[in-house]
Amino acid sequence: MRRVVSLYLLTWPTDRIRRKFGDPPREKPLVTVNKQGSRRLIASACLAARKVGLIEGMAVAKAQAMVPDLHIIDADPDGESASLRQLAEWLIRFSPVVAPDPPDGIWIDIAGVEHLFGGEEALLNKLIDRVENNGIHARAAIADVPGAAWAVARYGKGGIIPPGRTVDAVSALPVQALRLSHETVSTMHRLGVERVGQLAAMPRAPMVRRFGREASLRLDQALGHAFEPITPMIPEEAVIASRAFAEPIGRLEDLKLVVRRLAEEMCQSLGNRGEGVRRLDLIVRRVDQKGASLRVGTAKATRDHVHLAKLFDEKIETVDPGFGIEEIVLVANRVDPLSEKQTVVRGIEAEDEAVDLSQLVDRLTARIGEDRVYRLAPVQSRVPERMTRRISALAPPSESSWPESLERPTRLLDPPESIMTTALLPDHPPGSFIWRRVRYKVTKADGPERITSEWWLGDEQKWIRDYYRLETTEGARFWIFRDAPMSEGGRWWMHGFFA
Repeated sequence: MRRVVSLYLLTWPTDRIRRKFGDPPREKPLVTVNKQGSRRLIASACLAARKVGLIEGMAVAKAQAMVPDLHIIDADPDGESASLRQLAEWLIRFSPVVAPDPPDGIWIDIAGVEHLFGGEEALLNKLIDRVENNGIHARAAIADVPGAAWAVARYGKGGIIPPGRTVDAVSALPVQALRLSHETVSTMHRLGVERVGQLAAMPRAPMVRRFGREASLRLDQALGHAFEPITPMIPEEAVIASRAFAEPIGRLEDLKLVVRRLAEEMCQSLGNRGEGVRRLDLIVRRVDQKGASLRVGTAKATRDHVHLAKLFDEKIETVDPGFGIEEIVLVANRVDPLSEKQTVVRGIEAEDEAVDLSQLVDRLTARIGEDRVYRLAPVQSRVPERMTRRISALAPPSESSWPESLERPTRLLDPPESIMTTALLPDHPPGSFIWRRVRYKVTKADGPERITSEWWLGDEQKWIRDYYRLETTEGARFWIFRDAPMSEGGRWWMHGFFA
């Protein structure tokens, strides 16, 4: 299913100026101006300028009368367009299909890549954070179709429109959300048509006669009744390999064969440049202008075309060929230097070479997502939840380690789960306990090991845990704790179990 992000840059012209010159401060009103005849009018205003009442189209003389220390810079539409394209190229890190939407937006087709970021919500939050951390005010929406995402990002609150709820999300928005000309919108207002839902409820033929075919097309695009393509931009410096077909293809075997050949061609080109692939995008274009995109990454630079093609094997089954595919493009959007390496020398055994896990990591990453493939490194702490940190799967070995005498379970429960216990004496370890509706009888117990809050790491509340290692009649071994001394009414929790 198609899912599209519309990124709306609320004050792109003024944000661009501040990013470029570092001035004026954000609390100072800033506007860009253009000339219409002999008049100078505000073309765009920053948020500070809007707060004091300056709006687009206002005469500069009037604005200066309202704000004497107003910062004024001539508008530069060409520069804004070029910068918007650069920003779109930077956002290719989120999806292979990214395109500028002048003058103040960017399209991102995230179908097939959202799982790499932990889902749509996580992707949207990360996208907004990354853009705003660069000094750009932004709002974004995700919807099934570009028109709905555009409308909600600009005339709604932004956010995620659930699949299949496009009509509900758009109907209540004003007709300006349909990307219509000012004249068309004015005509609709004169006739009392204020909302998209009103326009959609009108008979189609009279509506087209009154407002034109453009209104009908934009309405269909916003409601998802007409397909709106997004032409992905490909950076000029990117290495690509593509194949256009005289006759459309659709068989899975043909797709895999083409991908293998394109990967081989690409790796030959990268070999001439001394580079290897770190991120590879596959863009599929169908005869009906609909398309699909897939993305894979590698843990380290590689030119193994067989390995790269295999990374797409499982994902390519999700591509719907429709009435046929007319073009396939393979784009290396991220590359790293990779020199030639001699791997075989006569008379020298290769047994001592370290095992290369990069291909295994790549295949796992392609299957379950980058965030789920990692290693754990030791951390100097006795609090179980802090004793590890996530590092890259291929990161070099950590220099720190846990004490060999420190016994810890092979699996921790996060969060700990409450258990019911029975003890011979109040301050003794449990003689039996109930966990997940199953009663366990304890045969051996070892403890307590007291772990307290670490004030030197910022723990504001003081707490105490008394941990016990238990072995049951079935031979299972558990790690439980009491969250306070028995005299203070401590409760028991299951925190992990041993292999």
